[in-house]
Amino acid sequence: MKKLISVLLASVLGVALLTGCAAKGTDAKTIVVGASPTPHAEILKVAGEVLAQEGYTLEVKEFTDYVQPNLTLQNKELDANFFQHLPYLEDFNKKNNTKLVSAGAIHYEPLGLYPGKIKTLDAIADGATIAIPNDTTNEARALLLLETIGLIKVNPNVGLEATPKDIIENPKNIQFKELEAAQLGRSLQDVDLAVINGNYAIEAGLNVGSDAIAKEEKDSLAAQTYANIVAVRAGDEKSDKTVALMKALKSDKVKAYIEETYKGAVVPIY
Repeated sequence: MKKLISVLLASVLGVALLTGCAAKGTDAKTIVVGASPTPHAEILKVAGEVLAQEGYTLEVKEFTDYVQPNLTLQNKELDANFFQHLPYLEDFNKKNNTKLVSAGAIHYEPLGLYPGKIKTLDAIADGATIAIPNDTTNEARALLLLETIGLIKVNPNVGLEATPKDIIENPKNIQFKELEAAQLGRSLQDVDLAVINGNYAIEAGLNVGSDAIAKEEKDSLAAQTYANIVAVRAGDEKSDKTVALMKALKSDKVKAYIEETYKGAVVPIY
């Protein structure tokens, strides 16, 4: 009897293990992608319609953090993920010993310069106050945007690590108020202008396409550097699934959806 029970238990465990393996894997025509809810999962939904015409089924798993989608991809529970830019991915690889790579850039979410107490660039007076993000990445992007429109000049040797200390020309003596990115939308009534991230601008009821008086363009250094990418495991860049996914995401249908839905807050980079 004990022997029979042991055999039955072994059989049950075997089935469970097989079931677990099946759940972790996917068939050749199912693509599983991890994504943040907005805008990535929304964009993927449209890409899924394109993929269906090619015989693929797209399964999107939503994540609200920036760690699990990479770990889950590395563990082969996803075929790809779509939520991050390349500098973040490269830093993540170094810190977590993961081997993930970019399969290509899809879009960027531009920073914009929004009116506070003043409404136009021409109204910027000597000593004006501009609020900017205080985190390293977005602060440099903000300063480069202000340089692009001629307000300041940044040390060219610093690039995307620039802070106000790296400003070498400031003819209007602009004062910079460094704030957490999430607070910038609420700061507009207290400053002359503010440089705000795309997602936080949306939360504040602003749209970079219609409300900003200046914004990052898609050919800017920041836009190219911080474009949102599709990440895959190293070696899977040219797999059938990756090629099909990238083709769908870069389709005319997806591009039209992005442009019509986000109206400049999300910009295709292809």
